[in-house]
Amino acid sequence: MSLRLPNGVATTYNDGVLASGESDSDMSGTNEQDCASGAPIVRPRRTPAQASGTDAELNAARYLGARGLIPLAKNVRCRGGEIDLILLDRDCVVFVEVRRRTNPRFGGAGESITAAKRRRIILAARWWLAGAGRRHAARPCRFDALLFDGGDAERINWIRGAFDLST
Repeated sequence: MSLRLPNGVATTYNDGVLASGESDSDMSGTNEQDCASGAPIVRPRRTPAQASGTDAELNAARYLGARGLIPLAKNVRCRGGEIDLILLDRDCVVFVEVRRRTNPRFGGAGESITAAKRRRIILAARWWLAGAGRRHAARPCRFDALLFDGGDAERINWIRGAFDLST
């Protein structure tokens, strides 16, 4: 016998029942009412910094692809870390952190990769190698940084082996 909870009380047992009586699983983002009314679907807007970061990652992927690296994954996220690009350079798996700084007031792009950031990248790399990238787990790994300093997308500084697992 189960205990009946009022509408709006979310537990692990009731799939987050809302006050309207619909569950989260029924609300996939586009429901029939939105389509029938013709109202636009609202998505969160990206900040200018997020748009700039996305542009830098696209430029970085093109730059590295033109130099023979093969893309394996991008924007890999796990609890506690993220990797911008994962590529294959011959037999080596390369984890790339892409940084863009348009204003040098707070330091350059390279200076923004702190020890804490390096630990988060390493955590995400280990997570990826243990899961989705497990077929590449026996390959050697390298951590690179691709830096964009200033507003010029053509001024790219590629640091191979920017840090290692001891960081």
